[in-house]
Amino acid sequence: MYLTPGQKWQAAYETTKANFGLDDDAIGVFAIQLRFNLDDIKTIAAEAITGGGNDRKCDVLHIDKEMGVAVVAQCYVAQTKKVAAKANKAADLNTAVSWLLSAEIQTLDPLLAGRAQELRDAIRAGDIKQIHCWYVHNLPHSENVRKELETVEQTVRSALSSYSGGSQVNVFAKEMGADAIETLYTKAERAIIVTDTFEVQVPDVVEHKEANWASISTFVPGKWLADLYSRYETDLFSANLRGYLGSRSSDKNINYGIKKTTVDEPENFLVYNNGITSLVLDYVYAKKTNKGRRLKITGISIVNGAQTTGSIASTEGTVDENLLVGVRFVKADSDDLIEKIVKYNNSQNKLEAADFRSNDAVQERLRQEFSGVPDAEYEGGRRGGASDAIRRSKYTLPSYTVGQSLAAFHGDPVVAYDKKSEIWIDDNNYGRVFTDRTSARHIVFCFSILEAISNRRLRLIGKQKADPSSLTTVEKNTLEFLNKKGSQFLLIYTVAQCLETIIGRPIPNKFDVRFRINRSPFKMTEEWDPILDIMLPLCGQLEGAFTKGRVTTEGVKKTIPNFIGIFASFANLQQATFNAFAAKVEFA
Repeated sequence: MYLTPGQKWQAAYETTKANFGLDDDAIGVFAIQLRFNLDDIKTIAAEAITGGGNDRKCDVLHIDKEMGVAVVAQCYVAQTKKVAAKANKAADLNTAVSWLLSAEIQTLDPLLAGRAQELRDAIRAGDIKQIHCWYVHNLPHSENVRKELETVEQTVRSALSSYSGGSQVNVFAKEMGADAIETLYTKAERAIIVTDTFEVQVPDVVEHKEANWASISTFVPGKWLADLYSRYETDLFSANLRGYLGSRSSDKNINYGIKKTTVDEPENFLVYNNGITSLVLDYVYAKKTNKGRRLKITGISIVNGAQTTGSIASTEGTVDENLLVGVRFVKADSDDLIEKIVKYNNSQNKLEAADFRSNDAVQERLRQEFSGVPDAEYEGGRRGGASDAIRRSKYTLPSYTVGQSLAAFHGDPVVAYDKKSEIWIDDNNYGRVFTDRTSARHIVFCFSILEAISNRRLRLIGKQKADPSSLTTVEKNTLEFLNKKGSQFLLIYTVAQCLETIIGRPIPNKFDVRFRINRSPFKMTEEWDPILDIMLPLCGQLEGAFTKGRVTTEGVKKTIPNFIGIFASFANLQQATFNAFAAKVEFA
């Protein structure tokens, strides 16, 4: 790979790629991880990388309904120095979005059809608020690419006009070249990336100090915020997990309401709006005069109030001088404290749900138990920020992924796939999987199944990309099955339902199941390969569990009992394999 001088992200990318055995499309997943602060790049890659063959120029498709975003990416990694990336690769995004959003589903390759259907259903259901179309590469940006991406954005907007609610979706076509990824990487390493010094006239300040932090509360002109956004754009929200979502003309859209107040009632904005919270590196205020105080700020990142700031800045014309916004400027001494400020000022974001269980007695016990598991680091709800994600060891078991694997194994693959945050938010869901009998060794057992399935899909994708004709019929069918949304969690549930057949004896309590040998879950994945070799050729029998390419509760109830019977009929033929696996399993 060509290395851009002085850029730090490339080493992290190469490490990520090597750790998880990914190909060059990993650059797209790496950028997604940095931009949206995601914590399990392996599982994301296994779901988002679309594979070779007839992928309709769509290298990566990531859908996150909880966050309300979809990312369609075309990826390119240059091996030698070039002035810019090829513009025709950016044009390929036009092809990708056209097929994903507009083509007849039945004309798509089965490997892509399920993904396209999920994206369309999510748009119609109002679950997608932003669509990002990215050309991700490791070269400088260019004007030619920018023009191609303008066309891509128009194509997406045109396609969305045919969808109910499509006009409410914001579209961002962007070149994610070396400099853009470096900026994302810098944001991940440092909460505040805008480090300039600013001055603003305020009416007065109220200050409060503690040992590790200090804060002032005041009112700033809306025009000052708009000017900051105009100058720095999303860099202004480097510590904010959400960023500015944009606004659409809808009475239910909060951002549109903010814009309307900005224009119609600027003098009342202060009492209508909750204001913003901003991290700063330092602040100094002058003595009060009859004009107020002069406030000097060094560094700024708005951690709560991105929608307010972006909405004011996107208002047509000059912001009224009477418009004031309440603001709290905070400076803190430690990274740990900064992370907590960001978290608790964004507590409405479901993606931080696991954090609120991190001090739970079960999680504390599990973290202690995992200290005795080789090559395994369990976070136990302590997600941290993006900087933690990029530095995370390849032996980390991310909290959400652990919750998903447990939920699937213990009976709910739909919740595992579709509602990963609900596993941590909802007391009933949480209590079902994180019980007094949930042990670190049992988590290793469940998590290693998911790892084995992800490894299988990535291997098949790599083989398909290298030579599509090299896939056997069974491998093609397996890859088609693993491309269906929620298939990996359905497969974990299916394994759990067939486990008594595999080990040849009753299981009084599935929470007691574990491997006899205390090894890393990343090593134990190989133990599942013989079982998957038997189960995956039968995946056609699980088709009834899916509706429009995604697993459903009704489908699971109808399909799994029949599959258990079919699988049991193979027991005698596979006795040697089953016995070998059973010898490695125990009930704690």
